[in-house]
Amino acid sequence: MLYFASKMPVVFIVSREWDLRGAVRAELRQAGIEALGTETVEDMAKMIAGGLAPSLVVLDGSELHKTETHQALEHLTSRVPLLVVDSRLNPAPPVPGAQTIRRPVQVKEIVDRVLAMLSRKPSS
Repeated sequence: MLYFASKMPVVFIVSREWDLRGAVRAELRQAGIEALGTETVEDMAKMIAGGLAPSLVVLDGSELHKTETHQALEHLTSRVPLLVVDSRLNPAPPVPGAQTIRRPVQVKEIVDRVLAMLSRKPSS
């Protein structure tokens, strides 16, 4: 697997909403986390297949309404922590092992949760 030279954690932010993806990415980078944004789970899968291993994934819950995506993420959560940013009105089916934060939510709340999850992640 490829890692960045600094060995800092790598967080993928997956959302079709550029404002969520961009704001969370910027705040995580400010906190010293390598954060990469993708629009879809398929884009994230290509990055993983290319050898880039995430330390954690932040996912827009709207992606989980697709059965194939939900199943793929269930498999991923056995190896990588997952934080789902989900709707209160139309929540996605839960993913075993994932943490969920409900909208409306501030970027700071998402970043704080990511930092807490990374600090609890066992070292490999």
